[in-house]
Amino acid sequence: MTAPDPLPGRQLRFADAGEAAGLAAFLARLIHYDRAAVVRLQTGGGVLAVFGRPPSFEVLAIRTARLLDEGVSDVTVSAGQFADAVDAGTSSGGGLVVDLPPGVTGPPWTGVLPPRGGWRRVAGMPDAAAARGAVGAAVAEFRSRDEALPEQRRTRAERDRIGREIWSRTLGETGLPLRAVHAAQSLGFLGAASVAEPPVLFAAGGWLRLWTPYGSVVVRTGGAMVGLSVTPA
Repeated sequence: MTAPDPLPGRQLRFADAGEAAGLAAFLARLIHYDRAAVVRLQTGGGVLAVFGRPPSFEVLAIRTARLLDEGVSDVTVSAGQFADAVDAGTSSGGGLVVDLPPGVTGPPWTGVLPPRGGWRRVAGMPDAAAARGAVGAAVAEFRSRDEALPEQRRTRAERDRIGREIWSRTLGETGLPLRAVHAAQSLGFLGAASVAEPPVLFAAGGWLRLWTPYGSVVVRTGGAMVGLSVTPA
């Protein structure tokens, strides 16, 4: 399923330059992992939600930004072109006006987004420092096991097998795969060590959502498409 294109000349007006800057940093990280990345944009309640899917992590990443008006309601665009448009935004009336690039036909994930409501908090989520520590330990284990492989087994398939084993483990008793925490750190969502506000874990239907003040990572927890919709979280 693909999102509808915006009308010609459609614009977004961000509440301030800081909102746009945070979004630009998120887009840059997505493009780092995939130069052909696309993002789905949805607006509602004065907020823009930007959905992306960094490859290899098998998660959806969500970054939000405050708007001064609704602008476009639903469109899928090139992440690179949108990043360029944000960089070229112009100040107007205390906000930042950004011209949207043309809509594109999105990959399958753009038509299967998490539910809007029904999220419940899951207990046991460690703080950001502990989450970063778990990712660091997993990276160190992967490197150690990779270096210990004999030459005849040092193949892409064997490295992928080790990676799947490590990153499919869960964070403590939360049920959240470590790959989701790794994605959150790689996208800058876990923040700096000095940030006090802890991440929060939510569940809804067949999804888990790791929320932080900088963005969210959402992952499906089962093979069945339970509770899926095309509405934003």
